[in-house]
Amino acid sequence: MGEADSADSAALLRLAGDSDDLPDGLVVADDAARVIIFNRAAARLVGTPAAEAVGRDFRDVLPLHDADGRDWWKCLDPYAGLATRTRHPEQSLYLPDGAEMLVTASYRRDRAGRVERFTICLRDAVRRARQERDRADLVSTVAHELRSPLTSVKGFTATLLAKWHRFNDDQKRVMLETVNADADRVTRLITELLDVSRIEAGRLEMRRQVVDLAEEARKVVRGRVAAGDAEDRFQLELRSGLPEMWLDPDKVDQILGNLVENAVRHGAGTVTIVVEPDKHGKGAAVSVRDEGAGIPPEAAQRVFRRFWRGPGGNRRGGTGLGLFIVKGLVEAHGGAITVQCAPGGGAEFRFTVPAGAPDYA
Repeated sequence: MGEADSADSAALLRLAGDSDDLPDGLVVADDAARVIIFNRAAARLVGTPAAEAVGRDFRDVLPLHDADGRDWWKCLDPYAGLATRTRHPEQSLYLPDGAEMLVTASYRRDRAGRVERFTICLRDAVRRARQERDRADLVSTVAHELRSPLTSVKGFTATLLAKWHRFNDDQKRVMLETVNADADRVTRLITELLDVSRIEAGRLEMRRQVVDLAEEARKVVRGRVAAGDAEDRFQLELRSGLPEMWLDPDKVDQILGNLVENAVRHGAGTVTIVVEPDKHGKGAAVSVRDEGAGIPPEAAQRVFRRFWRGPGGNRRGGTGLGLFIVKGLVEAHGGAITVQCAPGGGAEFRFTVPAGAPDYA
């Protein structure tokens, strides 16, 4: 064996050892189509131990077919196909048991164009399928949420235009107020969708300035009372000792507004807002509690997902995006949010945010 062959063998041994650390499946075949590397992830995805795979023809170890049931390797013919091919882009292929794999492949060729190494990368398609379902849910939810208010806006507007002189002023006012409320609903949905997009893309812009959290809590309560909620429905507990908080006031208002609205809509009894220093004294902790039925412990990890609506899928208004957005806004401040059972038996959402620093610091 020459020095080049020895070096190549040593490199393959190192690659075989390192490949077990890869999260994706890796299969490498030599110039005779025999498997020389079959990492741990590939063994898990295919269901074949590496010891049984190495040395066999890769087409027997990895019998993939396309959506029409055709043998993929016969269609591709990696070793006798075009000598100019260097790689294959990712595509969905299937194992005999129906498991879907996302597969990419690449070639290493000698100077004559013959295949020296054929490398295949495998990835479980479950995550992509979940993402596609999420996108389908998003489209379905948006279509449903937009259809109702837009139908109302179109109906009232068309009626007013066609029969304006048949209605008195009070009737016109009621119809226009309904149109205005439905337009606000559409605007809010679009705003929420934009927030979701920015959160998922990591593009939230923070405009920090000194924020009085106690005053922000009072402002949210005043807004609820002005909108028609009973003043005695809310209780504020404001503790002293807060450090100077550099936060984005618009996003803090959105966080508190969503949490209070969630407590009012889904909870019962008194809604208590507690603002206090965090346990380290380097930030603030805010709790929003209600006295309703609370959230089952098994659902606590799901409440901050998109479209979560509580036990039974109760819609009760809203899009199911509010808590997802709250979590994203809190984390954008460097904080964290949790949900637990409140002292009064309902749900308690508690978030902490660090004091932060001005954007120009």
